[in-house]
Amino acid sequence: MKDKLNITIKVADLAHIGMQVTRKDEEAVRLAEYYVNRVWSKWMGDKPQDKTSKDVLGMVAVHFAKLYVLEQRKNENTDEVLRKFEEELDRILLKVE
Repeated sequence: MKDKLNITIKVADLAHIGMQVTRKDEEAVRLAEYYVNRVWSKWMGDKPQDKTSKDVLGMVAVHFAKLYVLEQRKNENTDEVLRKFEEELDRILLKVE
């Protein structure tokens, strides 16, 4: 069975985009396509007159990149908390200092 799929996605009012994805990543790509289009459509309805479709798509890209950065920071904080917890647990259980 082929591990890569050829799929086509449609983002905003751009031309269809062909891409290759793994079977396990297809759902994530389709969800990303859905959410980008959902936000773009909503923001297009609320956009100022001087903004183009591509301006709005750029704003959507920055919005999702910001969400990624915020999640990355949360993960870094969680890693630090777990590292400190593990050190404390080792100290208690192993009496190591």
